Amino acid sequence: MIQDRKLQHLLICRDYDVNYKRTTGFEDIELIHRALPEVDMANIDISTTAFGKKLDSPLFISAITGGHPKSEEINKELAIAAEEMNIALGLGSQRAAVENPELNSTYTVARKYAPNALLLGNIGAPQMKYAEKAVEMFDADILAIHLNPLQEAIQPKGDVDATGYMESISEISDLVDVPVLVKETGAGISANDAIKLQKAGVDFIDIQGSGGTSWAAVETYRNEDKYLGEEFWDWGIPTAVSTVEVCSSVNIPVISSGGIRSGLEAAKAIALGADAVGMALPFLKRAFIGHKSIIDYVNKFNESLKLAMFLVGAQNIEELKNVDIVIKGDTNTWLNERGFNTKRFSRRTKFDC
Repeated sequence: MIQDRKLQHLLICRDYDVNYKRTTGFEDIELIHRALPEVDMANIDISTTAFGKKLDSPLFISAITGGHPKSEEINKELAIAAEEMNIALGLGSQRAAVENPELNSTYTVARKYAPNALLLGNIGAPQMKYAEKAVEMFDADILAIHLNPLQEAIQPKGDVDATGYMESISEISDLVDVPVLVKETGAGISANDAIKLQKAGVDFIDIQGSGGTSWAAVETYRNEDKYLGEEFWDWGIPTAVSTVEVCSSVNIPVISSGGIRSGLEAAKAIALGADAVGMALPFLKRAFIGHKSIIDYVNKFNESLKLAMFLVGAQNIEELKNVDIVIKGDTNTWLNERGFNTKRFSRRTKFDC
């Protein structure tokens, strides 16, 4: 059953090491320190606007759970924190509840405890018939369409027929009355696919690159035959690479996520062009403790982001997107091999000597 699989996913993510063994690539991204930042850290503004809603931080709680009775309490804690901190919250795939309305409360609890928050619904790319019901279920502000070919290929009896995805995404974009976001689930999005998604009418892209939670790893723990899961544990486009590829290729808002764990890493992602950042696993682990633990984490994230912005002389998010950065190592090699000029990031500000 779908709901049993949802519970297994939750417990595996809570209790096992499901992280990529490779990195996000953000260790290759260096923000250029400004000894003369010329900003007052107390006045740094990390707020942003997404689809008409002003958020106090560019931090999204990425899609985590729903569809099993035990996930209701988790979504409650996440919602309380999202409402108090005025950040966006994404919920897990809604297929289980659309097919079994008895599970609706595992999703509607989010709107109950976060009446003013930016909430994201969630369906799979081939699930066009679920789109309108998913939005209506808890009055979602955005509908996320998730792409998870790696996970489907590794999990027992997964759906490996990916034909017609683009047509379905385009039809969903036309069908629903809310903006549509397309998100990977941990293996990243390339420039090629991002361009196709923008042409299909998508309003927002969440890259979810490799370096955070590996869904091949999660499915490895569920699978008796672990060969494929272990072989493809690290498959994907590193988050830093995917961020540059997508942000350089489309002119719609982009969320950078996949292994981001701090405000400093978020600052690097935004300097690479992202409009916001997302995190999932750190929030899931804290949701089992309670919303106060989530709020404490968000506060620390915000403090770290503000400090990074202070040290590069950025007063707000838009200024952060234009600071100088150096791209080194494997990330530089990957991007240059793909035809992206990394030198343009290092001399964005004019010298005034």
